[in-house]
Formats: sequence, structure tokens, C-alpha cells
Amino acid sequence: MCYQRIQRLMTAIMLGIILWLFALGLSGDRTMFQTAVVLQTFIIIMLIIWAFTNFCPSIWFLKKIFPPCEWKD
Repeated sequence: MCYQRIQRLMTAIMLGIILWLFALGLSGDRTMFQTAVVLQTFIIIMLIIWAFTNFCPSIWFLKKIFPPCEWKD
């Protein structure tokens, strides 16, 4: 696996977990709803930082461990 794909998978997994927490929160568990809002806000802030500075902490870290993708056209 390459670091770009791992980062995308991590983001998709986090969004899935947040969606699950939102669903639990809507069924009455206020703590799960608050946790989902905090995590969603964190993801949004990190994407905004990445958009304006071209720096993503997860990519920076994963780049040190995994090789880059070799895309085949």
C-alpha cells in the first residue's frame, strides 16, 4: 500500500465512524452525538488546513513509513 491510498482509506473510515456516532446520537445518546460533532469538526479543520497550506499532517506522517503510489495510466 502507498501513503496516498492509506490516507484516503483512513479518511473514509473516520467519516464512516462519525456517521455511525451521529446515528447513535440521533437515537438518544447525547454523548455519541457530541463526539461525532467534535470529530467532524476536526476533520473539516484538517481539510481546510490542507487546502490553504498544502500541508496534511497524516500525509506527512504516512510518507515517512510508506512509499508513494506508482500510478499506472
